[in-house]
This record gives sequence, C-alpha cells and structure tokens, in this order.
Amino acid sequence: MKATIITIGDEILIGQIVDTNSGYIAKALDRIGIETKEMISISDNKEHILDTFVALQNTVDLVVITGGLGPTKDDITKKTFCDYFEDELVVDKDVLAHVTQLIEGFYKRTITQINKDQALVPSKCTVLHNQVGTAPGMWMKKENTVFISLPGVPFEMKYLVDNQIIPKVVQEYKRPYILHKTILTYGQGESMVAERIEQWENNLPDFIKLAYLPAPGRVRLRLTARGVDKEKLEAGIEENIKSLDAIIHDIIVGFDEDETLEVVVGRILKNQNKTIATAESCTGGKIAEVITSVPGASNYFKGSVVSYATEVKINVLGVPEALINTHSVVSAAVASAMALNVKKMMNSDYAIATTGNAGPTKGDANAEVGSVFIALATPNEVIVEEFNFGQPREKVIDRAVIKSLEILQKEILKNLS
Repeated sequence: MKATIITIGDEILIGQIVDTNSGYIAKALDRIGIETKEMISISDNKEHILDTFVALQNTVDLVVITGGLGPTKDDITKKTFCDYFEDELVVDKDVLAHVTQLIEGFYKRTITQINKDQALVPSKCTVLHNQVGTAPGMWMKKENTVFISLPGVPFEMKYLVDNQIIPKVVQEYKRPYILHKTILTYGQGESMVAERIEQWENNLPDFIKLAYLPAPGRVRLRLTARGVDKEKLEAGIEENIKSLDAIIHDIIVGFDEDETLEVVVGRILKNQNKTIATAESCTGGKIAEVITSVPGASNYFKGSVVSYATEVKINVLGVPEALINTHSVVSAAVASAMALNVKKMMNSDYAIATTGNAGPTKGDANAEVGSVFIALATPNEVIVEEFNFGQPREKVIDRAVIKSLEILQKEILKNLS
C-alpha cells in the first residue's frame, strides 16, 4: 500500500510554521506497512486542492490531508471535499453535541454559529470523532483511493491518527510488513563507515535495504526489510546486524532510532550512580541542553556554567586570569581549568568543558576559526583534546557537542572494563 500526505496552508508555504504533521503521519503509516510515496504542501486554494486530488486519484491507496478544517472563512477543505465528491454539508449531531459540551461546558462561554458550523460534514463521509478538539476528521473513498482529512493542529491530528486512522486501516486492509532497525555510530564519517562495511553491504539479501543518515559527528545506518513473511524479515535483520556489529563494533553505540548518544551516556551514568556537570563557552549551553533533553536526566546531571565571556570564566568559574593571559582563552590549559573547577563547584564525578572559536570572527582569542578544546575531568585525571571543526558556525557547535559526549562515553566505558 502507498500513501500521499498533503498539508494545506499558506502559512506553511511562506515559512511561517514548520510542517511536523507529515513526519508524524508517515511514521505512523510506516509502522503498519504503508509506504509514503510523497509529501506535498499546497495553498488554501480550492482549484489547487481539487487539481491535486485529481492527480492523486487511483495512483495511491491513501491520501491523508491535514489543515483547512477550522471555523474561519479561509478554511475551505470541507467545502472542497463536497465539490470533489459531489456531496453536500450536513450537521452531524454527535459532533455538534461534542462541540457544544467543549465550548459551553469546558470553556464556559456561549457557543456561536461559527462553533456550531464545525459540526458540518459531507453527508457521505465517515466521521472521525475528534475528542480533543472541535474539528472532526473525514474519511471518504472514491474508486480505489481513500481521502482522509484531518485538522492541522498537531495534537488533534495525532489523536485522530492514533485512535481513528491507524485502527481503521488495520481493520480494513491487508498490508505487507515494513521493518526498520537503526544502528547508531559515532566518531567516523559517512565515507569511512561505508568503506568499512562495503562488502557486508554488497551481501545484503534483496529484501533488506541500507540507508546512510549522516549528521555532524555521527552516522545512522537504517536497515529496512519489506515483505509478507514477518519471521523471515525479523530473522534477516537480526542476522545482518550481528555480522555488522562484528565489523564496526568500536563505533556502534546503539541499535534503536531513539538510542542517541545522550540517552546511552545518561543510562550508563545512572546505572553507575555517577554524575556530570558542564562548563561551556563556544557551545553556549548546548551540551547541557542535549543532556537534559533525556527524561530522568536529573538523576545524573548536576548543572552547567555557560561561561561565554572571558570575565565569566574568571569571576564565576575561577579560571586564573594569568592562565588566560599566558595560554589564551582558547587553549588546553583554560579548558582543563574550566572542567576541574566546574567539577569541584558542582561536586560531580565527571565534568565537560569547551572553549573554542566557532566563528565567523576570532573574538577574544587568536585561535583559528573552528578550533575547539574539549576537556573531560574524570575522578582521576583531566583529558583535553583539540579539534578544528571547520565552518560554518552551526557545524562547529554541533560537532563539539557530539564529540564531547563521545569522549565522555568512551572514558566511562574504559573505566568499567
């Protein structure tokens, strides 16, 4: 089965909001064996919407549309559905009762005619009841294609996808299996990883495909198996992951989409009852942000000092001014002092410190743009490494964050072995 996802709204096309709905819907469909053929964003224009429907008719099994179901005049999806399906709008009593209860019972205000009009739906549609909002979803079939309309508000869309769309599709359609397994690697670039696993990749069975998903400092390898025999797919994925692990075990940190480096590091720290603090200059608090993005980070994260300015390094972190004058603010000596001092200040087992020149200009130091010193204070010593992450600025910061966590993970694992 194949699907196309359409987002409707001028606000998306002009960049006023970012479309997150399509990704959520695609993941949900993928989990039940439906392949998303394409994602399209179109304007709030009746002719444009109708032309898109005509073009997709009978080319995919499902067309999932989000947006244009609000109560104002610029929300035209329901009326356009009526034009396409040669239908008319009627009041759905269950939807009207729900909208009335929500407006008068929950929001404690008098319901208006605009609110009541949310209960208007095409007479031929299957109504998808929206318990968390006022706009119902709509399910309508024409020839070989089902058109599903959902509200654009993300939490309402998610509710309908999870509680209405997916159960209905599973019940009504026989689907193939699509299985994914993601292997997370850190420390080597895409080309180097590809070179190491070339022979393994060439020997993959026909029903398994490999995709490289690179990001600064890391590469995700996604295995996708498609077919009708679930046990065969699962066995094939497992067998090939084992053989892959034997080749690049040194750079693999996890085997799941959500098993990011910060999750892995956090789990190790929690299991070992160890804590971490950070002192950040060029990364501007982003290491702390990444660490604390993991639920339960309070079990092992003590805190952070964002010592962006030189005087903060001196006055808050206690880095000697003479040390900075002698070695420069971007130096191994200063990074080491930052890590040691924040470790003592936060009473943590480990501490990460960064100081560098992310660019585009040199700032307080003479270090080359892209230069970063990363220090890790452990219970026994201080490790300092120097890098040049090039440009642009965003790349320098992102790679410094990833490399800091990578250094921490390797050091912790070394102490455990």
